[in-house]
Amino acid sequence: MSPGAIPDNVDIAHRLHKLSETQATNLTMPDSPQRRTALALVESFNRMDVPAIIAPRTPSCLRHFYPTAMAQPPQDTTTYAKSLHSLRAIFRNFSLTLDELIEDSSNPQRPRICMWLSAKADTAAGEYVNEYVWLLDFDESGERIVRTKEFSDNVMARDFFPKLREAMGRERERERNAAELVQANGL
Repeated sequence: MSPGAIPDNVDIAHRLHKLSETQATNLTMPDSPQRRTALALVESFNRMDVPAIIAPRTPSCLRHFYPTAMAQPPQDTTTYAKSLHSLRAIFRNFSLTLDELIEDSSNPQRPRICMWLSAKADTAAGEYVNEYVWLLDFDESGERIVRTKEFSDNVMARDFFPKLREAMGRERERERNAAELVQANGL
């Protein structure tokens, strides 16, 4: 098929058949170190256990954000940990649901996992709901993450985060007023 051409029904059916074969294979794949690491990472997020989230990353691991329109530079592990600590205070009852996991073990020296995730949390601005796709590259052991590429719903982020900043500002103002009131009354 030439680039830009519209696929015919036979081509679409063939692609869907291949996709369903891939999904069936991934559902029956044996447990691998990288799969265990990826699943443990999801569980660590569900507990917002920052040390456990950071633990499988290599010292040189970089977290890359996509789409590039988000204009966020990659994060090293130290910056990522600081970000997670601040998010832990903002996102209460954070939970990730694994919608799909695809494992690429075609290159044993560089195993990969791709996960489609749904996120929910309570915030000062109301419920946070988002979707992510994480591509995790592992070392040969499958136990250490050497690079992450994270895709998120940037429309949701564009609309939600300004509301969150505003709500957090109101919350800080209320706390400041309450502290001033306590101080003024000598309590």
